[in-house]
Amino acid sequence: MIQGTVVGRQARIGVIILPPRRPPVEIECVVDTGFEGFLTLPSAVITDLDLVYLAPMRANLADNSHIVTNVHQATIFWNGIEREIPVLAMGRRPLIGTALLSDYHLGIDFCEGGTVLVDEIL
Repeated sequence: MIQGTVVGRQARIGVIILPPRRPPVEIECVVDTGFEGFLTLPSAVITDLDLVYLAPMRANLADNSHIVTNVHQATIFWNGIEREIPVLAMGRRPLIGTALLSDYHLGIDFCEGGTVLVDEIL
């Protein structure tokens, strides 16, 4: 089970990233159920973590505009398991998308300081 907290009307949980040749880094991310990918990180964070570049990708944003963004690969520690996932280099705030939440239950108590729980669907 993964736990987080509601801060300023945002469900937030920590994601542990295992960068190459460095100790693990925990990054607080906002859960964005409108984002169908795995994870976004600001470009500066991706550079700092030295994540492996994969390819450019055309992305459709919430306002239905399109951009080209870079896709990188990250190894994360998710619910006790190491996983390799694609990470989009975009935005100012790290986001967790629904692809990372696939096969998990998401529970949120939407009040300041409320509990965010992500647990495997059995």
